[in-house]
Amino acid sequence: MSSNKLITVIFLICLSAYVSCARKKSENTLSLGERVGQLTELSLRKPVIRLNGDKFRQYIGAKSLPRNYSFVVMLTALSPHRQCTVCRLAMEEYSIVANSWRYSPLFSNKLFFGMVDFDEGSDVFQLLGIGSAPVFLYFSEKGKLKSPEVMEIERKGYAAETIGKWVSELSQLPIRVIRPPNYSTTLAIMALMMIVASLLYIKRNNLDFLYNRNSWAMISLFIVFVMTSGQMWNHIRGPPLMTRNRQGTGMTYIHNSSGAQFVIETYIIILLNVAICAGMILLTEAMKGKADHRKRKISAMIGLGSTLIFFSLLLSIFRSKAHGYPYSFLFK
Repeated sequence: MSSNKLITVIFLICLSAYVSCARKKSENTLSLGERVGQLTELSLRKPVIRLNGDKFRQYIGAKSLPRNYSFVVMLTALSPHRQCTVCRLAMEEYSIVANSWRYSPLFSNKLFFGMVDFDEGSDVFQLLGIGSAPVFLYFSEKGKLKSPEVMEIERKGYAAETIGKWVSELSQLPIRVIRPPNYSTTLAIMALMMIVASLLYIKRNNLDFLYNRNSWAMISLFIVFVMTSGQMWNHIRGPPLMTRNRQGTGMTYIHNSSGAQFVIETYIIILLNVAICAGMILLTEAMKGKADHRKRKISAMIGLGSTLIFFSLLLSIFRSKAHGYPYSFLFK
């Protein structure tokens, strides 16, 4: 008789523990309607929803199933001590896309934008097996957590228009990117025109400088350097300034593909072209100059060295981007 009572007591204890656990689980797990309602409210407050580990699992991870919405997530590291300049620039572009969707007449609860900062959700990085930033991920309503769509920012860049197009293609929801008005370019052009007009007014009695061949040569060279370095490509594609290497231990300044480049790579190419041009000018002036023989010889040696060294560097960069190119000079 006593054994039956003991069994009954143990059974009741186990039953109460099971009911308690089930109740806690139900309290922690939100229904689909509650999740959508919370996400919609958060998105209306701020288009980019900040997620930590718990919120990520609640809205995107295993706890979010089933779901009838897609989620775009940016993994980033915005803390100043992380020194991720690319992360801050990419976040600005990402926010433009999220705001464009938030204020679009087609806005709905079928698509949400979020971000996970490494210092707030390092467990999310570990869960997804990602060790670098920034990274853009797209979780479809039926997609698996371990296999989201990843945007190739090294090849496509992270301009708002590029991100918006990528999200539209995956979600089948049209996103028209609307940038906030930027008056800096207009003000810069107006300031330049005022400076030019002021110089012409001051020099109105002596406009001989307009016929100076050296001035026009410098202006022409400046235009050539800018156009041959890829500035127009940067303006169209909006590539990142630089990016971290695959190991995450340092920064990469030169893209390893001939079909893409970084912004800082453009400046490097400009400086190399300027150095090569300066070397050629020194060689030319040394040949036809009227200075003494010693100075002309030194000028010729400096010009020759500058041309050879910086042309070799330029050829080395080209060789690293055009894989299979067989030729090199001083540097490989």
